[in-house]
Amino acid sequence: MSQFDRQEYINNNLTDFGMPNLPQVPSRIQCISIIGQIEGHMLLGSQNKTTKYEHILPQLVAIEQDKDVEGAVVLLNTVGGDVESGLAIAEGIAGMKKPVVTVVLGGGHSIGVPIATAGNYSFIAASASMTIHPVRLTGMVIGVPATMEYIERMQDRVVDFVVRHSHISDEKFRELMFTVGELSQDIGSVVVGARAVECGLIDAVGSIREAMAKVDELIEGMVE
Repeated sequence: MSQFDRQEYINNNLTDFGMPNLPQVPSRIQCISIIGQIEGHMLLGSQNKTTKYEHILPQLVAIEQDKDVEGAVVLLNTVGGDVESGLAIAEGIAGMKKPVVTVVLGGGHSIGVPIATAGNYSFIAASASMTIHPVRLTGMVIGVPATMEYIERMQDRVVDFVVRHSHISDEKFRELMFTVGELSQDIGSVVVGARAVECGLIDAVGSIREAMAKVDELIEGMVE
């Protein structure tokens, strides 16, 4: 490929995907991004930036099977989305044998909260935020109208997962979930940076550098 053709290829990547084609280098740490809205069983509009759970789950399996990959970093900047699909991703991450570190960069809102707590260790950027609110569900669920009892059970599943995979108590998490007056059009809370650590939801304030160092530390710990 000539220099002109190579530059044209890079420019096309910039136009189509917003990024150049980065050189492929061997790495023992795999990166997974959870961005935009987490798409469930219904397709979202073409203008929505989404993360598809059916793409993430096979990635997790591939990481577990790849002998050259020893750990993973999950980068989050999501507004939330489908509850069961988000929980499926969270359970997949939590069920991995290889160490996984999660990082909330812009936001880890709604069903992004359990995903952020699913790894072996979690970070949140100082300016990043997480919105905690009750489960919202409308329309049909498995072909029948959703009942209040079903919504409450789904909410309990989210709370139970977060409490099991973080240092926050059930009482504190529900307190944040049902706070009145903090959100303009809903009940719930927004926790930013250090506050997420203080309440036990996230392990530490940090970004990609800290996350990579932590994965290396966890990998070395497994080797020992």
